[in-house]
Amino acid sequence: MTTTIKVGALVLAATALAAGGGYWYGQRQSAAHGSVQATSTVASANDKKERKVLYYRNPMGLPDTSPTPKKDPMGMDYIPVYEGDQEPEAGSANQIKISTDKVQKLGVRVEAVSLRNLDKMVRAAGRIEPDERLTYAITPKFEGYVERLHVNATGQAVGKGQPLFEVYSPELVSAQREYAIAAQGLDALKGASVETQKGMRELAESGLTRLRNWDISDEQVKALTQSGTARRTLTFRSPVAGIVTEKKAVQGMRFMPGDALYQVTNLSSVWVIADVFEQDIGMVKTGAKATVRINAYPDKVFTGSITYVYPTLTAETRTVPVRVELANPGGLLKPGMFAQVELPATSKGAVLTVPTSAVIDSGTRQIVLVQLKEGRFEPREVKVGARSEDRIEIIEGVRDGEMVVVAANFLIDAESNLKAAVGSLGHAGHGAQIPTEGSTSTQAVTGVGHQAEGTVEEVDTKTSTVTLAHGPVASLKWPAMSMEFKVANSGLLKELKPGAAVAFEFLERGQGEWVITAVKPLGKAAANPHAGHN
Repeated sequence: MTTTIKVGALVLAATALAAGGGYWYGQRQSAAHGSVQATSTVASANDKKERKVLYYRNPMGLPDTSPTPKKDPMGMDYIPVYEGDQEPEAGSANQIKISTDKVQKLGVRVEAVSLRNLDKMVRAAGRIEPDERLTYAITPKFEGYVERLHVNATGQAVGKGQPLFEVYSPELVSAQREYAIAAQGLDALKGASVETQKGMRELAESGLTRLRNWDISDEQVKALTQSGTARRTLTFRSPVAGIVTEKKAVQGMRFMPGDALYQVTNLSSVWVIADVFEQDIGMVKTGAKATVRINAYPDKVFTGSITYVYPTLTAETRTVPVRVELANPGGLLKPGMFAQVELPATSKGAVLTVPTSAVIDSGTRQIVLVQLKEGRFEPREVKVGARSEDRIEIIEGVRDGEMVVVAANFLIDAESNLKAAVGSLGHAGHGAQIPTEGSTSTQAVTGVGHQAEGTVEEVDTKTSTVTLAHGPVASLKWPAMSMEFKVANSGLLKELKPGAAVAFEFLERGQGEWVITAVKPLGKAAANPHAGHN
């Protein structure tokens, strides 16, 4: 009996202990579960805190933001922009966004804006001309006749002092006789009075001066004095070694004082007259070395110095002549030859530069694409300055170290419609599928705009505008509404008839200016898009 009681007591104790342990374990599990739930709740709360709203942007893409939720004049809610979202920042509506894959496919390459010296070689077309200082004209100073020609061909080489031609002049013969008589009288009056000798000496000196003024050489004068006999003809000789570049003398012809009968040019040194364009003339300075190449001698390079920049501009070609002097010892350079001239341009020191390919020149302004981050670019208008072979100076518009697009920038222009970007670029379009006419299949519409479907309500052909009741636009988060669009060209109006159901693509060309760029008629009327605010 006692043993039975003890066993029962042990069983009761074990049962109570088991119940207490189960309660304790249940409490621990419940606490642990509650802890996990609390941790999950805290993590979720932290995630929500990380999604911080930066601001609220206009649902129509206008450059209007608000720090608090609000509605636009049509009753549409402003769209929140969270921290880390890929939406353009406030004041950056002209940014261009392109996916990383597309950037790689386009072959986009960027380079940093840097300070460099713009070393440039100005290239100009030129021509060989004789040195004007080495050109001599043989011109008699008295009237006479050409008695005999010793050099009778243009282009003939002559040496210094070589006879060119002989002339006969009655006036020259008379002057010789007067001088000979005066010289003989001076010898005869050696015993006469001083005054008589002085008068005869002055007469002889006057006759000698007259002969010398007519370019009679001292040798001929000496021979005339010794012989006392006047010569019938006078020989004209070349004053310089060179080439006869002009010959007007003909045997037997009569000439008058001042007639240029021969022209002799020394070609040991020649000029190259290079025509430098107006925009480059400011960088060309006298004294600099120039390189000249002649087509006749492709294996030779001639070097000379810039000796003069002419003060006049040729209006027809907008060029300024620049003179380069070249030595011509072998006579290879001949007047009239064409030449290619390279003139070194002076640099004004280190300036802010970009590669020439980075600048998109529309004719009225210059634009570069600045990379803000991977896949995001900003078009900026810049003011350009001097140019070198491969770089261009940027006076304002970018800063040192900024990355600019130097390759595929025209492809980015085409991809993102740069004109719309510069004039306040709208939001980049997301790819869309537009049903083709008479088919249930879809066809991708490429471009950077937005796609929608709707029904044409009104068309104004004078202003090229159309009013459409369109459905929601997912890429802009627009609800269904009726609004006015412009058309990119009048050819699109043929598909936009009142009551027609169409699928269309559009983009923002300016602030609040939405332009239809493509239209496809739908096989059947589009469902009523619940036209909203007008």
